[in-house]
Amino acid sequence: MQFVDEASITVEAGNGGSGCVSFRREKFVPRGGPDGGDGGHGGSVILVGDESLNTLIDFKFQRFHKAPNGQPGRGSQMNGRKGEDLIVQVPVGTTVIDVETLEVIGDITAVGQELKVAQGGRRGLGNVHFKSSTNRTPRQSVPSGDGERRELRLELKLMADVGLLGMPNAGKSTLIRSVSAARPKVADYPFTTLVPNLGVVKLGMHEHFVMADVPGLIEGAADGAGLGLRFLKHLTRTRLLLHVIDVAPFDESDPVESAEKIIHELEQYSPTLAESPRWLVLNKCDLVDDDTRETMLERIVERLSWEGPIFRISAIAGQGTDELVRAVHRWLVEQRRLEQEDEDFAARTRAVRERMEAEAVARTEARMAFMAGRKRRDEDNSDDDDFDDDDFDVEVEYQP
Repeated sequence: MQFVDEASITVEAGNGGSGCVSFRREKFVPRGGPDGGDGGHGGSVILVGDESLNTLIDFKFQRFHKAPNGQPGRGSQMNGRKGEDLIVQVPVGTTVIDVETLEVIGDITAVGQELKVAQGGRRGLGNVHFKSSTNRTPRQSVPSGDGERRELRLELKLMADVGLLGMPNAGKSTLIRSVSAARPKVADYPFTTLVPNLGVVKLGMHEHFVMADVPGLIEGAADGAGLGLRFLKHLTRTRLLLHVIDVAPFDESDPVESAEKIIHELEQYSPTLAESPRWLVLNKCDLVDDDTRETMLERIVERLSWEGPIFRISAIAGQGTDELVRAVHRWLVEQRRLEQEDEDFAARTRAVRERMEAEAVARTEARMAFMAGRKRRDEDNSDDDDFDDDDFDVEVEYQP
């Protein structure tokens, strides 16, 4: 199934049912009086997180979602039926943005979480509400309201424990293939991975974690180069980043410079994300000798001023991967334990995640504002075009 992490849809809530203007007409009941019933409320559109979904591809084919209208009221004080709410299932991790206002309406991060994105129209009131001692034959009613209509943009961010990042062809896809059942495409050229991939790393019966393989980043990704913004957003939901560095790049580039570029892109996109827990993973170590590997390790530590964990692996040969995944699992278990037992630690963790999410949302809103501005400029340029139908009214004369 194709992975789609962005989609645009239109949602429209149901209109409310109109109130009824009616008078009781019954034998042996003179001056029966008003008995017009109320209409029903229009149905709302509600998004619900569904754990069985992991892509927005369905919204590429069904872009319009309409909730039912409320039924009108009738005589004998019979109220109209309320329109049923329209429940739309979305993957967990979906961010909902209003296209017109560029406002982030909400974020669905849990299974079963509900988010109302379009309010149903209010019901109309029948003339029975207007009867009084001075107005015994009211012929007025309260009109019903229209349902809310919105243009929405859905953006999916993968929910994973660990995220892989690095330059193209650093070996991220090979690593996730080596430690999980995921089977992303692997080849000997850059940009093999075009969409994020998820893999479940299992260490035992009840010991596992989810790893996300994010496509390779390039310089300028935080400013929109390539598809950088679409890929970087997936990292904001992870607990730990594994920075995969190719120690033997085919283009003979400097691994340290490549690592510095990735760190710079993280800082540009989200300073909080750049400060989140991150480990260095030196890949393809089987292609260099021991002396060269140690010299390179010292140079990386010195130039990056690195003080965190460093792992040396060969993803394709499986060397050092067991040690890596076990260390990751121990770290994740400890983090969850601290969040449950230490309230201060849990509060700090939540604050960091909220700040990171706010920075990612600001990036998304800026990108959408830029796209909307460019669209308006294109429309203005098309309106200012001097070309018109009269330009065809010319005579062409051919010279022999």
